Amino acid sequence: MGPRIEGEPLHWDDAKEYATHIRDHGVTQFLNVWRKFKSRQNDVFTWGEEIEYMIVSFDDQAKKVDLSLRQTEILEAIPKLYEKIRKQDPEEAKDLPVFQPEFGRYMVEAIPASPYTGSLADLLSVEAQMRLRRTVVQQLLGPHEKLLTLTSFPRLGADGVRAKSQEPSTPGLFLPRDIISEYKRYTGLARAVAQRRGSKVAINVPIYRDKNTPQPFVDPGSLFTEHDDDAALPDHIYLDSLTFGAGCCCLQVTVQAADLEQSKRIYDALVPVAPIMLALTAASPIYKGYLADVDCRWNVFAQSVDDRTEEERNLKPLKENKFRVPQFRIASSYSYLSEDARNRPEYNDSNMPYDDEVFGRLRDSGVDELLARHIARLYVRDPLLVIPGKIDQDDETSIEHFENIQTSNWPTVRFKIPPPDGSTGWLLEFRSMEVQLTDFGNAAFSMFIVLLVRAIVAYDVNFYIPISKVDANMERAQKRGALSEQKFWFRKNVFSATKETSSMAGHGSIEEECEEMTAQEIFNGKGDGFPGLFGLVDRYVAGMEAKEEEKAVLEKYLNLVRQRANGTLLTTAAWMRKFVQSHPGYAHDSVVSEEINYDLIRTLDEIARGAREGNDLLPADYAEGRSPPS
Repeated sequence: MGPRIEGEPLHWDDAKEYATHIRDHGVTQFLNVWRKFKSRQNDVFTWGEEIEYMIVSFDDQAKKVDLSLRQTEILEAIPKLYEKIRKQDPEEAKDLPVFQPEFGRYMVEAIPASPYTGSLADLLSVEAQMRLRRTVVQQLLGPHEKLLTLTSFPRLGADGVRAKSQEPSTPGLFLPRDIISEYKRYTGLARAVAQRRGSKVAINVPIYRDKNTPQPFVDPGSLFTEHDDDAALPDHIYLDSLTFGAGCCCLQVTVQAADLEQSKRIYDALVPVAPIMLALTAASPIYKGYLADVDCRWNVFAQSVDDRTEEERNLKPLKENKFRVPQFRIASSYSYLSEDARNRPEYNDSNMPYDDEVFGRLRDSGVDELLARHIARLYVRDPLLVIPGKIDQDDETSIEHFENIQTSNWPTVRFKIPPPDGSTGWLLEFRSMEVQLTDFGNAAFSMFIVLLVRAIVAYDVNFYIPISKVDANMERAQKRGALSEQKFWFRKNVFSATKETSSMAGHGSIEEECEEMTAQEIFNGKGDGFPGLFGLVDRYVAGMEAKEEEKAVLEKYLNLVRQRANGTLLTTAAWMRKFVQSHPGYAHDSVVSEEINYDLIRTLDEIARGAREGNDLLPADYAEGRSPPS
């Protein structure tokens, strides 16, 4: 969700007085970094992954599982555990993972101790690194607690309705007051979203209509809402708190490019891939104890952080110098960035507005048009977190004001600037994937993205399609069973229109350049010009300097992605839905009871630990040849 902050954020009524100051100085900070590092060259390829975890507690006698709100206690205990390890084995301590707080008090986030390189040896070490994280945290848990990689907790908010007399910034009608992390960034963010919006958020998730689901379905919780009558929609699960979105877990991969232009090229290539990877990693089909008609968290998260005012949402006349804002802060990417001639203006057909003053200032300072528009689109938003002691900054040494805006926009792919000290180069963060149940699965999808990035650079491929079609893919990707039932827009010939031919020859119609494909076709190829994503990855792996037995181990991981794409294996969401619908306690009324939830989470935990086979979820031979647990 973003970097830690120190100090208590201001109430929005006070914070908005500093919005112009923060926005102006944020642009200055961006320009200072851009001038300093725009010509930086030849950074080595490095990468990292980030996983968010949930802590759950089982009551086996009552057949109940709850979230365990021990984030602070666990995070405070980890340094003491690490100090003990350092005394026993200083070498082992060098590779200990880094843990950080996340939005829910039941969540922790972990990243590797240091970035990985592009070597095959580093790729093959990822799962062991992930297993180490579970080992570390498990030492600090109680006998009935487990660390799980679930995207969403199926019965979050299902235990009843709380008192209605709450301020808009509280966790909502359905959640306990202490559900949000006590770290200031998260409590401040929850308040700021509601305060700026002027009301609680209203999240509506379409219900899965089974044969005994009431028609129309009316969420009982919607009867208690203080919203207008139309805030809770019929045939939808009604949620009213940022926690329902920000309390979900995901898997992210960050890569360092060689230079600014390469980072923009990678960004552009990953934007059309992001929706497909969302569908491939779908893992969240249940909300507030109901089966939903979606398989992914993305739109739930988007609605949960909707701080737009009624004017911005087109419900009231606009005030002077304000924007209609058609998209949420959490959205697909608004535009492509590269000045490559293959990036035709027709592809950048987003309806998202941008701040003309910011755009003009960036252009006057020499920033190219596409990057300037990208930054100016971020600046349609206000800063949400204003810290009294951080308002006046040294713009030469800080980028906190820029990051205040940047990190409160959550696209599927994030373009990241270097820090002022130059400790990293130009970075890209791939953000659309849902977290997977097993360390093997999370390692496999991380590896696939890294290898795809390497292939994109090596073969200079062209994935451009109109942004509007990327947006359409994002909506399709979240639908129930999207991987098998939906088609997605993708470019037909990824080797067409090279830089040279684009500048020398005319273009064809953009409608003719792409077509709707199945996930199977996107990954495995269709036609002479499109080898599929695996065609590119396999070609890159074949050229890597490595032993054949190492490549064979790598193939175990890639097979998970391959078999997910061709339908041999289920997504986590499809597996969970199948489990619920075949449970003897399920009444085919869309309700996931406490008992069903207990059996589901218990089974998922056993699969994650290797105590039960993950039939239909993992390749039959996935465990062969892999490194032993750390």
